[in-house]
Amino acid sequence: MAQQSFGVIGLAVMGENLALNVERNGFPIAVFNRTPEKTDAFMANRAVGKNVKAAYTLEEFVGSLERPRKILIMVKAGEPVDAVINQLRPLLDPGDILIDGGNSLFTDTARRTRELESTGFTFIGMGVSGGEEGALNGPSMMPGGTETAYRYLEPILTKIAAQVDDGPCVTYIGPGGAGHYVKMVHNGIEYGDMQLIAEAYDLLKNILGLDHNQLHEVFAEWNTTEELDSYLIEITADIFKKLDPDTGLPLVDLILDAAGQKGTGRWTVTDALEQGVSIPTIIAAVNSRIISSYKTERVAASKLLTGPTDYRFTGDAKTFITQVRDALYCSKICSYAQGMALLSVASKTYSYHLNLSEIARIWKGGCIIRARFLNKIKDAFKQNPALPNLLLADKFKQTILDKQSAWREVIAQAAKSGIPVPAFSASLDYFDSYRRDRLPQNLTQAQRDYFGAHTYERTDKAGVFHTEWTHESQDSVQTSTPQQLTATPPVSSGPHA
Repeated sequence: MAQQSFGVIGLAVMGENLALNVERNGFPIAVFNRTPEKTDAFMANRAVGKNVKAAYTLEEFVGSLERPRKILIMVKAGEPVDAVINQLRPLLDPGDILIDGGNSLFTDTARRTRELESTGFTFIGMGVSGGEEGALNGPSMMPGGTETAYRYLEPILTKIAAQVDDGPCVTYIGPGGAGHYVKMVHNGIEYGDMQLIAEAYDLLKNILGLDHNQLHEVFAEWNTTEELDSYLIEITADIFKKLDPDTGLPLVDLILDAAGQKGTGRWTVTDALEQGVSIPTIIAAVNSRIISSYKTERVAASKLLTGPTDYRFTGDAKTFITQVRDALYCSKICSYAQGMALLSVASKTYSYHLNLSEIARIWKGGCIIRARFLNKIKDAFKQNPALPNLLLADKFKQTILDKQSAWREVIAQAAKSGIPVPAFSASLDYFDSYRRDRLPQNLTQAQRDYFGAHTYERTDKAGVFHTEWTHESQDSVQTSTPQQLTATPPVSSGPHA
């Protein structure tokens, strides 16, 4: 009896769509769901006429697959993944391949890879982006784990992935939890992107008073530009067109302003703090979702706390729309710069050996953050794999230098109007902090030394110093020799220092 090429466990929408994508591309599939009714519904509807074999026990499922077995697990992240793996292991043979396609925490994936590889199995932790439509028609996929397993899966994955001008949107990311780590950071960038777009919408709606038709026109026009042509801008333009069938009002205006999150944004923030990488735009985006959930408190506070009451915008509307567009693009560059910087540091910390140019390339199609300007990011890291920050790449550097006055004007107008723009502001703060040769943390170090004897370095000579700040004598005491520490050379004080 002929056996199936590929197996899928878990028939929620993402699992169903990936299974159908695999089958459509020429690979017969077997499916299993712990709820038989779900399997029956799939077989009676979406699987009709397709090369799909349903199994109602794991033993039957495993027995229906050709060796080495290739099994995609699409269940809720966390303990359910471990439970499925533990149920499968007694039924499998060495060399069989397990693939976790959910949004698992990268440390869980690293652990699973170690455990399975040590017992003769192979494991792939694969980030999948693109939502339901992407899963069916071509997602961006970020597989990491056992490299030999990826090479065996490559003919399937390259066919089911989104296709762009320079290849399929999938590549081997790296060992251990690398695939899920990159997907996590992808989602962190996605948080930043979405918050920046929301802030642009807020400004245009509440400073200029644009209605839903005008907002649609603005975002549709932005989506034709090289800077902002992207999936998220495209769907934003579509959202403004949708009217509620019951009231005839723009549906977006009737949606409760309390955003949810599934954890990947918070995970990105947590790991960035652990790595010592600055990602303020992404942090602002996560924080904005959190504070949006305080809906009841915010409604009560709105009756007691007031903002500017006498400010009225008197500028030119078309000019302000252009300025918001430029501010959005500059902020977007900063958000991606932060995400790529985090990937660069994590690559060294976790020995992932990430190819940042290739990661940018596979994000060009299929995924939620797909955008035309990812070509520039791909090229920047291809030209200089050791590039420390996207802000230093020629194309991005000149763009921000040219557009920063508009960026600053938009944030000033927001402050005058009492409209919060945390991600716009965090992005500009990131740019201004990164470009300055001297920051006020010299005072921070003095304070730390004052209350805790934490010591400090000097700009004019090598060594580590401590001062008895409350004594009459203001002499500093050197606590290490120049040979023990190479001091930071003196820096010049520029016009912005």
